[in-house]
Amino acid sequence: MTVKQIIRMGNPILYRQNQAVTEFNTPALDQLIADMFETMEALDGVGIAAPQIGEALTVTVFGFEKSQRYPNAPPVPKTVLINPVIEPLSEEKNDGWEGCLSIRSDEITLRGLVPRYTKLRYSGYDQQGNFFQREVADFHARLVQHEYDHLQGKLFPFRIEDMRYFGFEAEIAAIRESMDRSNGAGT
Repeated sequence: MTVKQIIRMGNPILYRQNQAVTEFNTPALDQLIADMFETMEALDGVGIAAPQIGEALTVTVFGFEKSQRYPNAPPVPKTVLINPVIEPLSEEKNDGWEGCLSIRSDEITLRGLVPRYTKLRYSGYDQQGNFFQREVADFHARLVQHEYDHLQGKLFPFRIEDMRYFGFEAEIAAIRESMDRSNGAGT
């Protein structure tokens, strides 16, 4: 396993359409997935998509028991999701604070308030090519949508509706705390 360099916002690699995986359970795919988990965990991430490490494939991994970056988020099972499809289960959305490994450095983290569907069904394939689907809500649903966007060539700032709620984490901390207190949320 290898910790890979993260491709950052502005690099055209992040904005391209990615290719579906057609061969499963191969040494190359196994290595990619191992590297993705290693990179995600080394950077205290909760998810990562293949384009973020320069691979143009529709592969994402996510999951955690406890997150320092999202301390109020409930655990999400560690998942390999290949060639995903997502389907909202209602029109209900909520706003939540998001960050991204491709939009931060060691010293600086940018966050933004992003509306996402609160409930959805996602389906796809695991590393061995087995089809599966799950119905999820809240932070789990947000995380899947964030990673799915990466596979579509989108980053979370593209989804922000009010750019007053996008900025350096230290600068918007007071806004986040005030909003978290008023609605009991905190992603």
